[in-house]
Amino acid sequence: MLVLSRKVGESIIIGDNVEIKILKVEGSSVKLGIVAPADVKIYREEVYKKVAEQNKSSTLFDAGQVSDIIKRVK
Repeated sequence: MLVLSRKVGESIIIGDNVEIKILKVEGSSVKLGIVAPADVKIYREEVYKKVAEQNKSSTLFDAGQVSDIIKRVK
């Protein structure tokens, strides 16, 4: 993990087209501004993990249910 120190108003650049700017530091919270192309997906970690878990569970299926559906279609 790369660890950087930045002050309010300073930025870091990721790649050629993502900028993360420190907007405000208040207590233990940091407010970030992110400039990135529209096709770059940006998530808070907890949201990303929840979406990944839901995507994973939606790909799982019960073979018995599939068999029942096939029998009904025939």
